[in-house]
Amino acid sequence: MTLKLNRRTVLAGTASAAALSMLATPMLAQGRTVTVIDGYPDRSMWLQELSNYFLPEVNRRLEAAGLEAMNFQESYGGSIVNPRGVMEGLRLGLGDMGIVTTIFHASELPSQAIAAVTPFISSDARIVARAIDEIAAEFPDMVAEFAAENQVYLATGVVLDTYQIFANRPLNSLEDLKDLKVAGAGYNLRYLEGIEGAVGVRGGLTDFYNMVQTGVTEAAMLWPEAANTFAIAEVAPYMLRANLGAVNTKSLTVNADFWATLSPEVQAILREVAVEYRDRLAEVAMETAASSEAAYVAAGGTIADLSDEDRAAWAAAMPNIAQEWAAGLDAAGKNGSAMLSAYIGKLIAAGETPARNWATEA
Repeated sequence: MTLKLNRRTVLAGTASAAALSMLATPMLAQGRTVTVIDGYPDRSMWLQELSNYFLPEVNRRLEAAGLEAMNFQESYGGSIVNPRGVMEGLRLGLGDMGIVTTIFHASELPSQAIAAVTPFISSDARIVARAIDEIAAEFPDMVAEFAAENQVYLATGVVLDTYQIFANRPLNSLEDLKDLKVAGAGYNLRYLEGIEGAVGVRGGLTDFYNMVQTGVTEAAMLWPEAANTFAIAEVAPYMLRANLGAVNTKSLTVNADFWATLSPEVQAILREVAVEYRDRLAEVAMETAASSEAAYVAAGGTIADLSDEDRAAWAAAMPNIAQEWAAGLDAAGKNGSAMLSAYIGKLIAAGETPARNWATEA
């Protein structure tokens, strides 16, 4: 390609000349260029941790090991893919590494729903994140689902401490949830089954504000950090602290073709730092939850606690979506029932007490 200059261009000044020079002569970059993608904006909590910790820490360890650092090109906010398109983008090689939002891919990644189908057990993002990755290590089915999408699974990401209910009217008990229209996404819509007259309305996180404001719903099911980020207190100033549970919604993965070009030493560093990123992200989620609840109250919100008795009653009233999920995996030749039992066992071993043991109770 020939760069043509006219008199106006030449006289445009030093800044323009410098810019043209950059266009004419590609900038030299140290190390291999690695494209990192996500459709969400860079202010997202998991991307801030990815940019500020994971990527620089990978390079620090590469250099410490005498290996060449990578030139990470971060492309977020729809510059390459939208939030739902990350998995396909990585499968096709539009990115080398990225964050897949797993709740968008229930058909392709059914094993990733294990925390979503087991509510009322753990609201600790750290415990859930570790348990998910232990399941991935022990049961090849979970990792194989990513392999089928031409990706290598590195670590899970739990970015929410627990789902709560935010409403435009006061909520204090299970009785108050009757006939309530609630915005939600994925499996958490099924949490409302068993509550008389309650209806789940499917929507995305960015839609919840308008759904409540316009009366499409009277409430939304989300977590405090997201409620604070999206100013939910303006339209839903009543939070019911139901502690429905922490759920994994993100996975850090690498394009399999790109992965195959990396040396075992580089692969080991990526895996090692990915686990640390997982734990940092979960820790941030827990820290952010407390401050976000305070911010919600400061913005005019009110918080009420659902009693342990009502939580147990809510869990008991639900269909056993966990066993339904496990049976579906079993029928597909996967170890759904074994994964379910092992996962709940890990949560209990970590000190959690289920309001309902989904693996053993009908």
